[in-house]
Amino acid sequence: MEKKFIKKLKEALEIEDHEINMSDEFRTYDEWDSLAYLSLIAMLDEEYNIQMEEEEFKKLRTVEDLYKTTLKQ
Repeated sequence: MEKKFIKKLKEALEIEDHEINMSDEFRTYDEWDSLAYLSLIAMLDEEYNIQMEEEEFKKLRTVEDLYKTTLKQ
């Protein structure tokens, strides 16, 4: 399931040139900007039916933090 999540994350953030690790801080990616934020929120909603408040999202730091939110559903 992690592999599927990482694949969807790479698509949402349009990452093609590097690997993603669960310990990565996704906000440090070169691809991270306001459009990437919106794409990630949309992916979480479409793929995992997760609607997240901005304050809650701000608490997430790593790819693993994001992944764990999908497991709660």
